[in-house]
Amino acid sequence: MSTPELLELMQTHHPAASKAAFDKYYSRLAGIATRYAKSAVQADELFNVSFHASLLALRALRQPPLNLDDFIEKEFIVQAIAFIKSIRSEYYVSSTVHPTSGTSIRNYDLFDSAEVIDYRQISNELLIKGIQNLVPSQRLIFNLHVIDGYSLQDAALLLEASDGTVKSNLEKARFNLQKNIDKSLKSVKA
Repeated sequence: MSTPELLELMQTHHPAASKAAFDKYYSRLAGIATRYAKSAVQADELFNVSFHASLLALRALRQPPLNLDDFIEKEFIVQAIAFIKSIRSEYYVSSTVHPTSGTSIRNYDLFDSAEVIDYRQISNELLIKGIQNLVPSQRLIFNLHVIDGYSLQDAALLLEASDGTVKSNLEKARFNLQKNIDKSLKSVKA
């Protein structure tokens, strides 16, 4: 189905519109949901809620968007952020997370560039698992800025956070993602 046909179906609330949109966007949006969620179960729920809300937002427009694909993806990301933030007990867990005891051979210095992992050399499955293990505030900013290409200012607006908070969470996300991947690589080798 072409984009103009899909837009026409969406604007007229045709029953086949949701099915056609699902068929067209499922794989791309499911990938986004997987990155933004902390587990496969949460990704499924996030997808369902965010996809439905994105379609409702499209139907509510008076003028059709110039680029339907971009509109759906951006609206889906906005809805995914709202979904993650609605899980208050999970979203605010970052203030209660404390480092575990024990010594590590590796120095995870945020500012030591020699410790950075080349993400292009890591399997997608390992990278997704590392991202999913980040606390929600870090997972959101990492996805928005690093993967989806939002500027820090735009990400701050979407997350309703200050620029300083966003920058801090991004650095923490990079640091913790490095630790998560390193830990996963060690367990794979063992």
